[in-house]
Amino acid sequence: MFRIVSLLAGLLLLTACGSSQVDPISWDTVAVRTTSGLAVPSKQGEVLSYRDIPYAQAPVGDLRWKAPRPYSKPSAVIPAQPINDTRDTVACVQQAYDAGGVPGEGIVGTEDCLYMDIKAQEGSIGSAKPVMFWIHGGGNTSGYKGFYNFDELVRREDVIVVTFNYRLGPLGWFTHPSIQAGRDGLDASSNFGHLDIIEALKWVQTNIEAFGGDPNNVTIFGESAGGHNVLALLASPLSEGLFHKAISQSGYVKSATPEQAFNLHNADTNMRRSSWQILEQMQVDPLASAEELRGLDATALYEAYYELDGEGDVPLTTADGVVIPTEGFMAALGNPDYAKNVPVIAGANRDEVTLWLGMHRYFIETSYPFTKLLPPKLSIKDPDLYSDWIRVRSAAWKVRGADQPLMQLEKAGYQNLYAYRFDWDDQETSFFADFPKIIGAAHGTDIAFLTGAFTYGPVSRWVYPDSAERQEMMELMMGSWAEFARSAKATTPVGWPAFSSQGRDFVHLDVGDALKIASDSDTLDSLLERIEGFSHMTQREKCLLGWETLTKVGQPDYAAFERWGYCPGFDAVAVQEEIKDALIAEFGSTSVL
Repeated sequence: MFRIVSLLAGLLLLTACGSSQVDPISWDTVAVRTTSGLAVPSKQGEVLSYRDIPYAQAPVGDLRWKAPRPYSKPSAVIPAQPINDTRDTVACVQQAYDAGGVPGEGIVGTEDCLYMDIKAQEGSIGSAKPVMFWIHGGGNTSGYKGFYNFDELVRREDVIVVTFNYRLGPLGWFTHPSIQAGRDGLDASSNFGHLDIIEALKWVQTNIEAFGGDPNNVTIFGESAGGHNVLALLASPLSEGLFHKAISQSGYVKSATPEQAFNLHNADTNMRRSSWQILEQMQVDPLASAEELRGLDATALYEAYYELDGEGDVPLTTADGVVIPTEGFMAALGNPDYAKNVPVIAGANRDEVTLWLGMHRYFIETSYPFTKLLPPKLSIKDPDLYSDWIRVRSAAWKVRGADQPLMQLEKAGYQNLYAYRFDWDDQETSFFADFPKIIGAAHGTDIAFLTGAFTYGPVSRWVYPDSAERQEMMELMMGSWAEFARSAKATTPVGWPAFSSQGRDFVHLDVGDALKIASDSDTLDSLLERIEGFSHMTQREKCLLGWETLTKVGQPDYAAFERWGYCPGFDAVAVQEEIKDALIAEFGSTSVL
């Protein structure tokens, strides 16, 4: 019977994508029986790709804004997908982004999106290989499971990589009295996206052994919002035993209270995209019933969500007392009651915020030395201003997104903690831009060294030049991450000391002599003192930089900004709006693109 089903799966594959698009496979040796059905892979070189495996029931209809329900259909066949199809037809609802694999216009995606992909080397079945469980980033409002291709990591390091979709934006995180009131158990949560991640991990625990993975050796890793979600799993009482190591890349710790997330009558003026505001924007009664809310059109819901643009805190992760304890995200990380006592790596990139500021007209100017038919030439208006702004903001990211969470974990009793800073910037300068200075070690530039896919849009050749330095960095990152997954040892050729709150040792992830060990002494207070000493900034610029340092990336600390006392009466939001309006009036946009 198994052989007949396998042959049927092979025929389905050939019908779907054509025999010329896949390498020959002996189907009855690679098709994998799971609780979700018989998963049939496509093959690229040595790597098998099992795509679009459902791990939970579609969260639609009555299941919208409820905990994911287990999916069980073992008699089904999950056919292979074309290897040259990089788009995700089951991406969760989000705003279209052609370069991000979710093409189209406006709002795209589907609510029936709880699927995962698994990549393994051919011949893995019957093994017990380390499992690396990737949580994609995108601010928890965008992204999908197939955006990053981990074939090279699987091929080089012989690990199994799992990627998956989880609910995003207002379908993934939503607090409303009509939704949560009277609910029991997991359905009382506001954090449906996190519950999806936990359900995917449960599926892995049940099924990954059939693919050749070791369910007792699962490493969760993710970048940006993915790193944030890694830290959320460390804080949650619901994830015990589901993973054994954790890596947070450029993560952050931030949670809202249920009161803030709902924001009755817009009482908290610092909030943006609260449930109350979204429903008002849709011209729906903010106190609508659960039945009415579940009947809302998903596209209209997301359109209202994105129309609420501007400054303010977006309530996503919520201290709902189910996924995240009511004491809050950061406090829960330091509470021994929720400690997982697993090895943890956390770090940030040296130039995190250049991803955004490197295209901002306040810092960057454009010129057309030849013709406007060619791309503009980009140059930094004030190199000292730009450099110091980047250094302070990025250092604050490491303090708030890596060091403080690690110190909380240390407080909770964790023993094996490691910190890093990603520094690689061996880029090339073009006539049109000095990429090492404008972009450098920007947010997200580290991921390419885990995938081997060196893409950065039309400027890829300069940001990731094909060089010995690039190869060395890829081998360092892939090797270090995979070794941590295999053995729980954090290691580089120069070592990797354990992190403690006393020394705050970390490794500079780079190549050559720049790969080194150091200790960090930056604190938010010391960064504010540094800002006060900048002679090349105006008072307004120093106040704005201080405000961003204390309110961006992590829990906004408006009280700390007031205590600083350096900028009495300063209205940062009004200043930002003034700058934005002036740039739009002059250039039509705040972006150089």
